[in-house]
Amino acid sequence: MKRELIIRMFAGTLILTSLALAHYHNPNWLWLTAFVGFNLLQSSFTKFCPLEIILKKLGVGGSCCS
Repeated sequence: MKRELIIRMFAGTLILTSLALAHYHNPNWLWLTAFVGFNLLQSSFTKFCPLEIILKKLGVGGSCCS
């Protein structure tokens, strides 16, 4: 599976999980949603994604452009 797809799935899963936790447990989980959203926004401008670096080091997924 391509790294880009893994990153999108991971981000979507984190957002939906934090929204569910905020609804059923504690509203402070919305900070995780904000962090993921901010990270997605900044990575679109800077091309820097911490999860991509972690996945590369673990050897997970191929490059999105190869």
